[in-house]
Order: sequence, then C-alpha cells, then structure tokens
Amino acid sequence: MNEDRAALGRRRERGAQLVVATAALVFAILVISGALTLGYAIPGFAVVALVCFLALRADENGKRAAPPHSVAEQANDPLRTIVSGLPDPVIAVDRDSRVLALNEAARALAPALRQGEPVSLAMRMPELIETVGRAFAHGETERVEYSERVPVDRWFEAVAMPVKRSVDAAMPDMVLLTFRDLTPLRRVEEMRADFVANASHELRTPLAALSGFIETLQGSARDDAKARERFLAIMQEQARRMARLIDDLLSLSRIELNAHRRPDVPVDLVPIVRQVVDSLQTLARDRGVTVNVEAVGVLTVFGDRDEMVRLFENLVENALKYGAAGKRLDIKLALETASDGEPEAMASVRDYGPGIAPEHLPRLTERFYRVDVRESRAQGGTGLGLALVKHILNRHRGRLSIESTLGAGATFTVHLPPAGPRVSQ
Repeated sequence: MNEDRAALGRRRERGAQLVVATAALVFAILVISGALTLGYAIPGFAVVALVCFLALRADENGKRAAPPHSVAEQANDPLRTIVSGLPDPVIAVDRDSRVLALNEAARALAPALRQGEPVSLAMRMPELIETVGRAFAHGETERVEYSERVPVDRWFEAVAMPVKRSVDAAMPDMVLLTFRDLTPLRRVEEMRADFVANASHELRTPLAALSGFIETLQGSARDDAKARERFLAIMQEQARRMARLIDDLLSLSRIELNAHRRPDVPVDLVPIVRQVVDSLQTLARDRGVTVNVEAVGVLTVFGDRDEMVRLFENLVENALKYGAAGKRLDIKLALETASDGEPEAMASVRDYGPGIAPEHLPRLTERFYRVDVRESRAQGGTGLGLALVKHILNRHRGRLSIESTLGAGATFTVHLPPAGPRVSQ
C-alpha cells in the first residue's frame, strides 16, 4: 500500500513537472512570436508554477482532491489555468476547431464562445477558420487580419500557433489563437489621412485671404489707416474661422478614434439640454428667438457627457442661426416606443424657419456639405457640425433623423437606446 502511494506521489510530481515544463514552452513561444511581452509572460508562468506547487502540497498533507470527471477534462485543467492567466484574448482549439479553453478577454471579444463547441459558431470569419487549418496542416504559426462591421468597424490580427501537448506527438494537436485589436492603429491612420486632406482643402481659402491682406498692408495700404483697420478686422475673422475649423476637425478625429468604444456611464439628457440652452441664451436674444424646452422626469442613456453637450450645442446653435426667421425654437425630450417595439430616448430640436429643400436632406451630415455656402460662412459655420453629431451618435449606437418642409422649418431628432441592463451585442 505504501509503495502504491509512493508511486502515485511520484506520478503526480512528474505530472506537475510536465505541466510546468509545458507552460514554460508555451510562454516562451508566445514571447518569441511577439504575441506576449516578457512583462506579462513571467507573472503568468509564476501563477502556473505556484498552482502546481500548492496542488502537490495539498496532496502531501492528505487533502482529498476533487474526483475527476473525465480523462479529457483532467488533461485540459492545466491548459485552462495557463490560458486564463493571459491578458490578451486567447482561445485553444483542437483539430476539429472545437474550443478547448478560453479566457475572459476572449469571452468579451466573442460572447457566444462555448467550451466544447466549434469556434466557427461564435466567430463567423472564414479567413480565421482557414488560418487555423493552415496552422494544423503546416505546423507553423499563421497570422491573419480580419475586420468586423457590426455594430461598428473594428480590425483585429489573429495569430494561430500550433502546439504539441505531448513530446511524442508527430503533429500538433492544438492551436492557440491569440488576438490583437488593431482598431486604434487603423483609426489613427485614417484620422491622420482625413485631417491632412480636410485641413489642406478647407484651410486654403482663409490662408490665401490672410496672405493677400498681409501683402496689401505691407505694400499699397501701408499708410492707409482706414484700409488697415478694415483689413485687420477681416484678418481677425479669418483667423477665428481657421481656429473653429481646426477645433472641429480635432474633435471629429477624437470621436472617430473611440468610435468602437461604446460609453457605459449613465447620463441624464434633460440637464444637459437645459445647460446647452442656458449657454446659448445670448445668441437666442441676439436673433430674437424664444426657446421652449419640454421634458418630463429623467431621460437616462449610456453616454459621454462632454460629447452629448457638443451634440446638442451643434443642433441648437444651427437652429438658432439658420431657423431664426421663425422666432421660435421647440425642444422636446421623451421616452417613446420605436418602430420595432423597443423603448427609445428621443430628443427633437424644431425650428420654424425657411426649412430645407428635400434634395439636401440625405447629405446634411457629410463633412463640409452646406446648403448655402455663403450663408454658412457668414454665420461662422465650418460645415462639420452635423458630421460631428452623426459620429457622436454612431459611437453611442444612436441615429439622427431629419424632417423638413420648405417654408415650415426643420426638425432634427436624436434617437438613443435608454440606459438599462447592458446586453452584449
């Protein structure tokens, strides 16, 4: 009996050593391939070694281990321990592409993932499944980039690394899938390209005006006091226009950079709208417009408060500038039922001005699109206000609807999902 116990103890010790050796090999491969940094690999390996040590000590002290459910489950326990300790999304799959183990980061990436089920049920990307197949077939690490379009555009790089769980195995019997989110990098690239293109296009006109006035002041108008005062006033306005344009472009770039990160802080739209209306009272008085706000109770959504303020500032300011002829502005906030039967937070801004011709409505949220270029510039507009509104709503999983009739004003309505229990999309 004592000999059997000693033999069992030696087998357990060899098993623990095999687990630690396998963990060291896996972490080394992850570091060499670039899928994991050394700063993460060392703590992860230490966790695995500590777990094995504690398990052996528990056996030595006579503690009864939990009864095994199956041979396969016993074999996967060390694997689950290793995978769960990794910071990036990791999925271990067998030769049938069934999930052997996954960590919480991978579950957040694809909530439909289930252990024992094919990975293709939760991640319907053919290029990803083909990459796993190539890793098994060639026995080499394979990489692939793929994108998701719903609910927002996101880009990822997946690394499929074949692993032999037994030193005697001729072919790999498992692939470790690791994922890296490329979305921030892609958005930075797009932001840089868009900023350069937009800035070079829209800044050219005010810069040309400034250069022309400076040359005039240095030349023929050098001693003309009246011309100098008039030109300086125009130059100041052009400089302000460039500052507004750059501010709007930077704001738009920041919003696009975080478009894939949906806000998760509940905010009440009612005080936000009232704050915006109060801040624009001077403009309303100058235009002779009366602003009425109709809101009952609390209207809470998951949102970024600063972006919500910017959104309603653009909508209310546009209504005051371009719909001032109606002398009245109505803002209504309510929780209503959408066409699909789901509750929906709605905030509408209605003016009674000249309205907008129907052919312009589909393009109003495009960058730099203006119904009347001269009027827009006279009002100090940059052509980016409604583009900012659209991108803020995209980040908040909302939408903007526009209704208008010539001579009867326009209504801009914000539709947002109300705050409630978050459901994984």
